[in-house]
Amino acid sequence: MKVGLIGCGNISGAYLKNAPTFNQMQITACADLRPEAAEACAGKFGLKAMGVDELLADPGIDTVLNLTVPAAHSEINQRALEAGKNVHCEKPFGLDREDARRVLDFATKKKLRVGSAPDTFFGGGHQTCRKLIDEGLIGEVVSGTAFMLCHGHESWHPAPAFYYLKGGGPLFDMGPYYITALVNLLGPVEKVTAMTNRSTDVRTGIKANVGKTFPVEIDTHVSAILKFKTGAVITLITSFDVWKHSGLSDIELHGTEGSLHVPDPNCFDGDIRLFKAGLTSDWARVDNSFIYNGNMRGIGLADMAAAIATGRKHRCSGELAFHVVDVMCSICDSAASGATVQLGSTCERPAALPEGLKAGELD
Repeated sequence: MKVGLIGCGNISGAYLKNAPTFNQMQITACADLRPEAAEACAGKFGLKAMGVDELLADPGIDTVLNLTVPAAHSEINQRALEAGKNVHCEKPFGLDREDARRVLDFATKKKLRVGSAPDTFFGGGHQTCRKLIDEGLIGEVVSGTAFMLCHGHESWHPAPAFYYLKGGGPLFDMGPYYITALVNLLGPVEKVTAMTNRSTDVRTGIKANVGKTFPVEIDTHVSAILKFKTGAVITLITSFDVWKHSGLSDIELHGTEGSLHVPDPNCFDGDIRLFKAGLTSDWARVDNSFIYNGNMRGIGLADMAAAIATGRKHRCSGELAFHVVDVMCSICDSAASGATVQLGSTCERPAALPEGLKAGELD
């Protein structure tokens, strides 16, 4: 599968470094609204620099990898599909349900594949946790917590303004990692209840952005309760308003027979710990039995290429991505209305990776 990349920003390097691992695809060209960014990316990774319109019109490109800013995701996805190309998008899949649904429905009409990051749940840490849950090591999952707590990205990101506009914030920026990881482990969400707020309407840059200010148009602290169709009730808190915390875990799941500590869903590997009722007196470390434990961003795109070749479903599916957007929009709706919101969407859990794979293999 020949891939053209649109959006040569901060995250593109990870995709391009990992692409040679997978012979199912080849990234051949790149484009950006800033021609100098495309030229620099092309020179570094041996690609052809193109204009956006030129790339979309190129008949030699089968699939578009959309790494633009969130506000442009739906537009570029739609244009890629109109050009007859499959598309894999960075998260979030859309800024709202309407944009995301339009893309999903158009892909179905055109009989093209559409998918979206995050693909970190392919990582060995998360696949090991999936295996433990599927094997019933902690019994039926009853409850859990998921925390993403920091003080925002203006301290390190070279261009952080979009993190405080629609499509950014701790929910739409980081929430997709946590919600996708939870859907991989537990299945789809049924309903949500939430409250949100923000600490300020203006952010002031530090370190990388000293003296610069950024308007805040979205809430930067989100507390939500997610009820899954399995019955599990998970508390999700995402925040750009926390200076420091005392070690709250990324994800912990509690079942009828034990508890499981799940690694950071923004990473592929990490610390896995299990407490088994009646067998352990404290947390016990669990060996990671899967590959893909480095920063393997792009593996979801490779999986789509493999799925197209064999006719199976791809794991980072549009349906999964839409459901995650629906969960986030429902959280915002609940916070605005003060009412519990029933999800209008659902999805299948993505297929688990098999053990024993070699680098580059997905099946």
